[in-house]
Amino acid sequence: MEAMFNKELKPTDIQHRFSFPCRALQYVDFAGEFSADLRVKDSSGELRVIRCRKRVHGDYAKPELSKGWRKYVTDYELRVGDRAVLLAEEDHRLGSQFRIEAKRRIILFGQEVWGDLPRAN
Repeated sequence: MEAMFNKELKPTDIQHRFSFPCRALQYVDFAGEFSADLRVKDSSGELRVIRCRKRVHGDYAKPELSKGWRKYVTDYELRVGDRAVLLAEEDHRLGSQFRIEAKRRIILFGQEVWGDLPRAN
């Protein structure tokens, strides 16, 4: 399993779409298009389809998760400051290409740690 990205969520990520580092584009096969539907397994084992789009500004492509992302935010009750982690992982049983995890910062014995968030809805 290889982490594509691990990003702390900002207001735009929660309310509209989730933009992530362009270095993660190497993991997505766009097949010449500007969007691709990713088959993603969440931490509860549910298979989700989340659209990944490239917004192009000149020669710079900014990737973002759009369709399907907001449902994930709602299902896991994500908020600003939480983390989203997307891992490249083949699950042949589910037919998924990626795994997504939600994490929240907690203080445990005076130390900051990131705990896994269970599905809320």
